[in-house]
Amino acid sequence: MKLLLLPWALLLLVTAPSPGRWPAADAQESCSHRCGEWNELCSCHPTCFGLDSCCKDFRDFCLEILPYSGSMMGGKDFVVQHLNWFSPTDGVICRFNESVQTRGHVDSLGHVHCVSPLLYETGRIPFTLSMDNGSSFPRSGTWLAVHPSKVSQTEKLQLENETRWQYYGTAGTKGNLTLTWNTAALPTQSVTIELWGYEETGKPYSEDWTAKWSYLYALATNVSNSGFFTFTPEPAPQNYQRWEVGALRIINSEYHSGEKDVHALWSNEHALAWHLGDDFRADPVAWARTQCLAWEELEDQLPNFLEELPDCPCTLAQARSDSGRFHTDYGCDIEHGSECTYHPGAVHCVRSVQASPQYASGQQCCYTAAGTQLLTADSMGGSTPDRGHDWGAPPFRAPPRVPGLSHWLYDVISFYHCCLWAPECSRYMRRRPSSDCRSYRPPRLASAFGDPHFVTFDGANFTFNGHGEYVLLEASLTNLTVQARAQPDTTPEGTQARGTGLTAVAVQEADSDVVEVRLAGGAGVLQVLLNQEVLSFAEQSWMDLKGMFLSVAAEDRVSIMLSSGAGLEVSIQGPFLSVTVLLPEKFLTYTQGLLGTLNDNFTDDFTLRSGQVLPPDASSQELFQFGADWAVENASSLLTYDSQLLVNNFLYGPKHDPTFRPLFPDEITPNSSQTTEVAKLCGDNHFCSFDVAATGSLSVGNATRMAYQLHQRRVQSLQSVVSCGWLAPPLNGHKDGMRYLVGSTIHFHCDTGYSLAGAEASTCQANGTWSTPTPTCQPRRSHTVLLSIIFGGLAVVALMAVVFVVLRRRKGNMAIWGSQP
Repeated sequence: MKLLLLPWALLLLVTAPSPGRWPAADAQESCSHRCGEWNELCSCHPTCFGLDSCCKDFRDFCLEILPYSGSMMGGKDFVVQHLNWFSPTDGVICRFNESVQTRGHVDSLGHVHCVSPLLYETGRIPFTLSMDNGSSFPRSGTWLAVHPSKVSQTEKLQLENETRWQYYGTAGTKGNLTLTWNTAALPTQSVTIELWGYEETGKPYSEDWTAKWSYLYALATNVSNSGFFTFTPEPAPQNYQRWEVGALRIINSEYHSGEKDVHALWSNEHALAWHLGDDFRADPVAWARTQCLAWEELEDQLPNFLEELPDCPCTLAQARSDSGRFHTDYGCDIEHGSECTYHPGAVHCVRSVQASPQYASGQQCCYTAAGTQLLTADSMGGSTPDRGHDWGAPPFRAPPRVPGLSHWLYDVISFYHCCLWAPECSRYMRRRPSSDCRSYRPPRLASAFGDPHFVTFDGANFTFNGHGEYVLLEASLTNLTVQARAQPDTTPEGTQARGTGLTAVAVQEADSDVVEVRLAGGAGVLQVLLNQEVLSFAEQSWMDLKGMFLSVAAEDRVSIMLSSGAGLEVSIQGPFLSVTVLLPEKFLTYTQGLLGTLNDNFTDDFTLRSGQVLPPDASSQELFQFGADWAVENASSLLTYDSQLLVNNFLYGPKHDPTFRPLFPDEITPNSSQTTEVAKLCGDNHFCSFDVAATGSLSVGNATRMAYQLHQRRVQSLQSVVSCGWLAPPLNGHKDGMRYLVGSTIHFHCDTGYSLAGAEASTCQANGTWSTPTPTCQPRRSHTVLLSIIFGGLAVVALMAVVFVVLRRRKGNMAIWGSQP
């Protein structure tokens, strides 16, 4: 409810007296213990800067930190900005999530430092700060803990030739191993290098299933901080060999070995082949096979997680367009060279964004250069589902939801055992089979762009250039709301245009965070706000938020992935925003707003709040009233009002400006000076030509044309495709082809010594079935055997003929003898 009341709270703030008049003694004028709050005196809410209503000590208590992010493994030193401390202190303590405490310090310049702790979760972690050794924690801020794979290489301990580390002890892999690091990231004279091991103990899927990092032993102590260390691994003592997954840590030698939550650098988590015992080095294949069989036995005792995973998209185009449910797997990314180490033959993989609801598992889908899904039944490079989602799952902290690490224990180290260290990969693939796409249903797509023009989920399109704030979408299924602000642009002559465009889009689903994307700081600059606070993406382009994930892949594009599988893409197109909303099929019949009623029937897309339905051929003026009917109400607004301009125009003013008179499509009069250029630029794209007329700008028309083309391409990419499912090769034979979509043909062949019995090919039909079943390969008889049979048969026939003749003659002679006297 706090978010719903925000506009009314702001009404109080903007009428409050200036902060300079307030007596310093009043506790309500201080932000001590009050960050994020507001009242009639002064504000401790992030919007206070733009409204000039901050309490005077806002920066002292509502903390800004740099850097603001680091690995969930901890050890990152960060500095509290704007807080200079020159008074004596009993001790600096930083407390994260109200439970984990680390020791901070004040440097010689009076800057306050904290160290991030080892965590078992990612996302925005609230922290509080004590300057009196834990007696009170009046100051607060937010730390962003990220997946280890998203940490900058300059902040990591690097395993030189990492593959060699993870194969150490197998055939042909011996000798020295080398570590390197950036000494500036850990300023000290000497360092200690340690090994830590990760394990998950207790009964799987029970309350006592726990995750734990343990300090094992030091590789070296008090060595020079040179940024380089080489050693020859020795087998670890027996009591350490149960850890097969771990990471190296480097710390200042002044700390005790194994001391937690101190300034440190960590390596990537990896398979600890190099520290395993003599039994592994003596026969790594036999050792790994034993581990693989043990894993196989454990898997057979665990619940079947495959049944609740979503099916993969059928094509690469679908996988890249279904951005609400699937996101690029950074280990196989077509936009970064397709270095697919674990998936040879693939050029791109995606992972399901959300973990499965019960078992927190993840789906993976990989594709060839031809856009075909690559299956483990056909190739070792096929996509494999994960018992533990690589990105973890809220509420994190416990198996199998620990980001990265649960995945390593249940999906990655077993791949080493079965596939990389021993030739038992068929066992792994049987328990991690690729999903085909027979049950995949593409999401439905709606867009708003340009001046602004709307294309609904069911394909209706219209123009509504109102000035105000409007409901693009409400979906009762998950309490999903998407709102937008539309404002007029200026013409090249400097006058106000008779067209408007989207300048802000906000979204919330159920009790999730509120994310707003808006134009700020001039044209071409995107600003993202989380719960009315401006976010920085200087360090991270991906954030785990409450109820959603947020990705900023480029400066002009933001992706929002909601827990329901719905997704938003917000980008800059010309002077305005373009927004695309993707909804899974389960949202059918649950939507309303400017993007229409999703029910495969475009004739009811213009439905008013009252339930009245305008006809598909409604006039421009009628559609303008339809748009105005979906104006946002103050009590339910998700948008931010952090400037006097926004407060006056949208909070005090009407949500739909009735005085703004737009240009309607039937009022367009061609500008003779632009007629030729418009025809050449826009062709038959009426959205493009309308925007040129409304704004007088060819560049705006071109941006609209490109946005509409992008929408059309995406709609085409998300067309449903019929799949017949995987088709097995014949026993003692093989097949040509790995594409199982409608129109595809699979050809069958037999191995030497076998003959095909059945059809030589099968084609995937429109009804989702194969034209013929897989044939059989039957043993083929050799020429020698065949000739032997032929000549043997002839010999038998000849023998029988001879016997017949002899018997006939004998019978004839007996008849003659019988007639004699």
